Amino acid sequence: MTSAAEQRAPAGQRAAAPSTDGARRAAVPGPAVWPGAPTPLGARFRAGPDGVAGTNFALWAAGAEAVRVCLFDADGRETRIPLTELTHEIWHGFVPGVLPGQRYGYRVDGRWDPWTGARWNPAKLLLDPYARAVDGEFTLPPEVYGHVRDWPEQQVADTVRDERDSAPYVPKGVVVHDDDDWSDDRRPKTPWADSVIYELHVRGFTKLHPGIPEPLRGTYAGLAHPAALEHLVRLGVTAVELLPVHQFAHEDHLLRRGLANYWGYNSIAYFAPHAAYAASGTTGGQVGEFKQMVRALHAAGIEVILDVVYNHTAEAGELGPTLSLKGIDNRAYYRLQDDARRYADYTGCGNTLHVVRPQVLRLITDSLRYWVTEMGVDGFRFDLAAALARSMHDVDMLSPFLAVIAQDPVLRRVKLIAEPWDIGSGGYQVGAFPPLWAEWNDRYRGAVRDFWRQALPDVREMGYRLSGSSDLYAWGGRRPYASVNFVTAHDGFTLRDLVSYERKHNEANGEDNRDGTDDNRSWNCGAEGETDDEGVRALRRRQLRNLLTTLLLSTGVPMLVAGDELGRTQGGNNNAYCQDNAIGWLDWSLSADPGWRSLTELVARLIALRHRHPVLRRRAFFSGRAQTADGLRDLAWFTARGAEMTEEDWYAPAATLGMYLSGQDIPGRDERGARVVDDSFLAVLHAGGEATGFVLPGPPWAERYELVVDTSREDQAAPPGTVHPAGTELTVPSRAVLLLRVVRDPGADQA
Repeated sequence: MTSAAEQRAPAGQRAAAPSTDGARRAAVPGPAVWPGAPTPLGARFRAGPDGVAGTNFALWAAGAEAVRVCLFDADGRETRIPLTELTHEIWHGFVPGVLPGQRYGYRVDGRWDPWTGARWNPAKLLLDPYARAVDGEFTLPPEVYGHVRDWPEQQVADTVRDERDSAPYVPKGVVVHDDDDWSDDRRPKTPWADSVIYELHVRGFTKLHPGIPEPLRGTYAGLAHPAALEHLVRLGVTAVELLPVHQFAHEDHLLRRGLANYWGYNSIAYFAPHAAYAASGTTGGQVGEFKQMVRALHAAGIEVILDVVYNHTAEAGELGPTLSLKGIDNRAYYRLQDDARRYADYTGCGNTLHVVRPQVLRLITDSLRYWVTEMGVDGFRFDLAAALARSMHDVDMLSPFLAVIAQDPVLRRVKLIAEPWDIGSGGYQVGAFPPLWAEWNDRYRGAVRDFWRQALPDVREMGYRLSGSSDLYAWGGRRPYASVNFVTAHDGFTLRDLVSYERKHNEANGEDNRDGTDDNRSWNCGAEGETDDEGVRALRRRQLRNLLTTLLLSTGVPMLVAGDELGRTQGGNNNAYCQDNAIGWLDWSLSADPGWRSLTELVARLIALRHRHPVLRRRAFFSGRAQTADGLRDLAWFTARGAEMTEEDWYAPAATLGMYLSGQDIPGRDERGARVVDDSFLAVLHAGGEATGFVLPGPPWAERYELVVDTSREDQAAPPGTVHPAGTELTVPSRAVLLLRVVRDPGADQA
């Protein structure tokens, strides 16, 4: 055993684990390599000198002492080719005869000195950060760790270099030929204000769909299938937000428990579509299959937004595996602490990419542009975006990352959504991101959940959230659509579980129910979990209608989660990140249940209503001021007495809130320059457990109102259609939303 003193010896004299019997395969002498070019980075198939076909390899590895590209044949035999050209810290070379489909990786040599952050180890085969396709599974045996994972003295294990060859145990990059110009594609280019986002998991959405052929279930091709598209089109959503589809790896602690990272927030290759979601194989076919999926969605009028994880990688901390960046230049790619053995972790996943460094920023922006220009996507949702906005330590809205995005001619034109927080100090940044950015608004989620479980002390917070969150976003030219409104997301309870469970039930995750949040803001309606009590079940269905109706009537961009419109349940699991099974998949058999089918119909009708009425899709914040002599304002709030709310009313406990949206005062003009005029609406939200009266406001607000939506009704196939004179005291059922349209006299639109 090597002593701690020996382990702290100067670099080059440190103990190393011996090679295991047969683990290292003999390298085959390589073919000739020509100088090639330092750009573009990655492996690019092209014609070289004299028209000779081959592949140019280029890898940024500033601190390395040597780089070899390693080619693998079908039997796993390795050919190592030194890259001897070095230009601006990029090692490069053109290898004649290397064609698309070739599997490859890199070996990078340099100092082993973990105390200064240097972790080069040529025994480890490294995945190209610019690989466009990946073949093989990450299984994380001891050989793929740069240090001796099972060293007896664990407190210094990360300082002992492991000499075993990792090549037989790690996936390889694949050379891909890409000459697609997208000339046959038509992007929907849906304006932000008109967008309705539908968050889904490629595998989970398609895995159990009976209309998708079995070989295509769980794949990109499955999502492109007409049966999948039909549901999206019928709902009326304008964009799908796909949970991570960058190639990702599974964490060791999950593999040891027989589980896997289902959600995919553990990226390792930022240019490669996750190979396990491909029906067409893993040697390059996944790239074309992903593109065909994007084309099919575009043809259906649906944009594609990717949930991307650029804040950390699957290499974890100092005790994590060496798969790519850690072995290329650990000190350059990752944020390290003052003790450079340790990683700065603002993500809770062991490491944080050092986005301040130019080469890391280049990796991220090159990846983003690639997915837009060559893979056809329309936008991105950035996981833990506050970590990307950190300068050296603090979150900085003038950070290099945000500055580069703002001036990039490709990226500034696509949809950009921030998850505006990380776990570091000062990481909660809701409302702070600059123009161009939309944000997941978790204050909306909290307020709506609390209102419908009667946990709000007053209705001030609810008023802000329903009307676009001007307290958060009305600055710097931002608009109401900066707020991505959501009640549920992939992380947490499904909507059905939100009204069925008050406690998380994550036992299947194998962590003794310690994982997942305890702050669910949920209400089980009187029974924990599934029940045969029809009264409880009816109340739950009504609460689902209330929550979805509130979401789709609110100003901002609504985001639905796949399956919430079908009554999907995860059995109370609020952290199903490792459940690649029926817990995590969408159960399409629910669509045959009349009770859940009516919920789907309500969602589709509300989205259609939203698309028809610009007053529900405002492009500017409400002023709350009278625009005409008759005193009609663009937004007004009413108590159950039919009187406008006073300052005192906003601070008083209340279960009932009336919101009037005027269609006569919509700012802006249409494409032809004409004034935009729409119907006006009155929404009455009543969270109380008993029915209440609500007096319909009279002139100048309205003379008559037509009932459009009543969430107390189980059957939502057709609108109620009843007309009520102003001044009528309506009976609002317990826990219900009523939406009423103002009935105007003929000719009222004539100016």
